[in-house]
This record gives sequence, C-alpha cells and structure tokens, in this order.
Amino acid sequence: MGILDFVVWNVSPDIISSPVNIRWYGLMFAIGFLAGTSILGRIYRHEGAPERWVGILLIWVVCATMIGARLGHVFFYEWSYYSQHPLEIFKIWEGGLASHGGTIAIIIAVLLYSLFTTRRSPIWTFDRLVIPVALVAGLIRIGNLINSEIFGTATTLPWGFMFLRSRQWHEMYYGQACHPTQLYEALCYFILFALLMWMYWRKNAEQRPGLLFGVFLIGIFLPRFIIEFIKNDQTAFEADMALNMGQLLSIPFVIAGIVLVIWSLCRPKVEIAFPDRYADEPSDGKRRR
Repeated sequence: MGILDFVVWNVSPDIISSPVNIRWYGLMFAIGFLAGTSILGRIYRHEGAPERWVGILLIWVVCATMIGARLGHVFFYEWSYYSQHPLEIFKIWEGGLASHGGTIAIIIAVLLYSLFTTRRSPIWTFDRLVIPVALVAGLIRIGNLINSEIFGTATTLPWGFMFLRSRQWHEMYYGQACHPTQLYEALCYFILFALLMWMYWRKNAEQRPGLLFGVFLIGIFLPRFIIEFIKNDQTAFEADMALNMGQLLSIPFVIAGIVLVIWSLCRPKVEIAFPDRYADEPSDGKRRR
C-alpha cells in the first residue's frame, strides 16, 4: 500500500494521565460550552435580552445534556444490561452517551427555562440556542475521533483510518482501514454552525420564528441518518434491524425540522428591535451596582 492509502490513528485520548486524568473529549466539551456561551451572550446582547438569562440557560443545558445523553444510552441502547446493574448508570466516566437522549433532555430543559425564566415562547430560545449547539456537536465528534470510538465500517478510500487504540477495531477490522464517521459528522455540524450563523447575522432569520430551529434539526439528524449506514452498530440487537436505533430516533427530528421550516416560512416576519445592549444595562452603558 502507498503512504496515502490510509491513516494510522494512534492518538492518546488523555492530555494528562497523572496525577489527574484530563481527556481530550472533556476538553472538547468544555471548549464547546465556553464558545457557545460567548456566542449566545453576543446574541442576547444584540437583541437586548437580560444578561443573566445566558448563565441560567447554560446551567439548564449542561445538566440536561449530561443527564439526557446518559439516560438516552441506558434506555435506547443497553437497558437489558443497566436494568440488572442500576448503579452502573451513574458511572458516566466509563462512557456511554446518546445524542438523541441529550436532545430530548435539552428540549425539556428549554421548555422549563422558558416557563420559569424568559416567559417567552420556547421557539425564541430554540432559535438562538441551536446556533452554538451545532458547534458543540461538531467538537464532541472530534472528541469521539480522539477516543477512537463510534467509527465506521471498512473502506478502501484513502482517508480511511486504522484505529490502533480501539479494541473493537482489533476484533473486527484488524489490518483494514475504516470510515472516520466522526469526521464526517463533525464536518456536517461545523457547516451547519456556519450556515446558522450566516442566517442569523446576515439574513435576519430570527425574524421567522422556528426557521433556525427547523434548519438545525434537519442539519443535525439528516446527516446522522445517512452516515449511520456506514457506521458500526452500537449494540448487538441492531444487527438484524433494517434501520438501526440511531436512524429510527433521527426520523422524528427530521420530520419536525421540515414541519418547522414550512411553518415558519408560511408566517409573516416578526419585526425585532436590536438595541445591542443587555436589557439590564442603563442606556449610558454603565452597569448598575
């Protein structure tokens, strides 16, 4: 084979292993949430929303993501195991997160956030929150790549990866390169992030409630549905399924996204004032003490 026939992937998932274990996956997660908070703060300031809403939403989203993604994996993929070992559910550091579960939990969190904090339609929050969430999703997939997990089936394409640190690769594909499906998804999500930023800042898409949220749902879950065809099954019971669990869970979100896009385009635009300051700041720009 030539030097460009495949990529040998032997990157350690640990940044620091002693005395404290710090992993690239956790760093990607942290960078995503910090960048997301900055982006969301800029949007809230642009539209004159209270600054404190950003911090409150961050708490809701972080908690919902971790709890929902973990419970999603437990109930959607390995309930037969965790139902017999319930204490294992709390060992989140051992891996096992499902993005669909995280999405469902975030939706519930935004509904509660809208009810108790903003007192606005949840669509208002969704349209703004999904912009940084697309970025976070891409960074998490980069973390999956560094962990040598959630990769695809064998391929002869020149960008195939040999995941030398993966037990699954050694057991199923030793000597063969595999699709780096983590990179495929990450690329899709980064493109989606750029599209949503362009729609918000250049095309005032927020004036059509539900449009950004709808595009996000399509842009996240349609690529996920397609890429699943070349991704390895996460659990054994998926082997006999025409569509795996990830695909089945993606379909309702894609349909919801299409409905939201059509609904938003059929409604008149909502005029929004952009004061470019937080609502709890006085007009002279000086903060109250």
